[in-house]
Amino acid sequence: MRIPFVKMHGLGNDFVVLDGRAERLPRMTTTIAAALADRKTGIGCDQLIVLEPSAVATLKMRIFNQDGGEVEACGNATRAVGLLLGDAATIETLGGLLAVSPDVSGISVDMGEPRFEWDKIPLAYAMDTHHMPVAWDALENPTAVNVGNPHVIFFVSDCMGVELDRLGPEIEHDQLFPARINVNVATIESRDRIRLRVWERGVGETRACGTGACATAIGAMRRGLTDRRVTVALTGGDLVIEWSDQGRIIMTGPAAESFRGSFDSADYGV
Repeated sequence: MRIPFVKMHGLGNDFVVLDGRAERLPRMTTTIAAALADRKTGIGCDQLIVLEPSAVATLKMRIFNQDGGEVEACGNATRAVGLLLGDAATIETLGGLLAVSPDVSGISVDMGEPRFEWDKIPLAYAMDTHHMPVAWDALENPTAVNVGNPHVIFFVSDCMGVELDRLGPEIEHDQLFPARINVNVATIESRDRIRLRVWERGVGETRACGTGACATAIGAMRRGLTDRRVTVALTGGDLVIEWSDQGRIIMTGPAAESFRGSFDSADYGV
């Protein structure tokens, strides 16, 4: 059985998209997702995206990180799926319902409202998430935000100088974060611009992370470091994040299709 796929990316954060709406796909497992995402022996991607029918939205989107773990949300993948659909739509995810629509700057996504409660991040025990009294080497006083998936954000003078390849996995797997955590290091360049690097749980450092951009922007706005509409500059390019007067996060940015293909299900144990 050959299964078609679409390879896509949002600012270099890349995805393999499988469409199971018209024909049901075989059951996806952690092992199969990791095999497909492997860049040496599989198709290769940061996240594997599986589209399924939904009773509450236009479609359901399941997201598997490079290590095969299923996660709640992915902003860049949501834009990519929005590009595939080509029209305004609602997308069901484990992190909640997301609304997408075409925009002159690419695809706009309503990411919903941020959550700040310690048990919604989640943390292992009660703590102020606005100014967290914790540190890892020089990374200290972070803020935590859940935007469909969990993020911790450190504001530093030079995010490019942080040893993210060393500190990222250490923080990701710290016992403070029972669901693990996405790690963001950010530098405020002006009231309307943030430079950001992201260590994504189950993936590593990525060229772009849509939810990381959202969480970092909200963390900066909450601390009064920026205005309520900012450009977040990632390695792969820029995203525009707005925190609306209604409390909702609006992310706008590009997405692109790279190529289409198919694979033999037997090669991956599907």
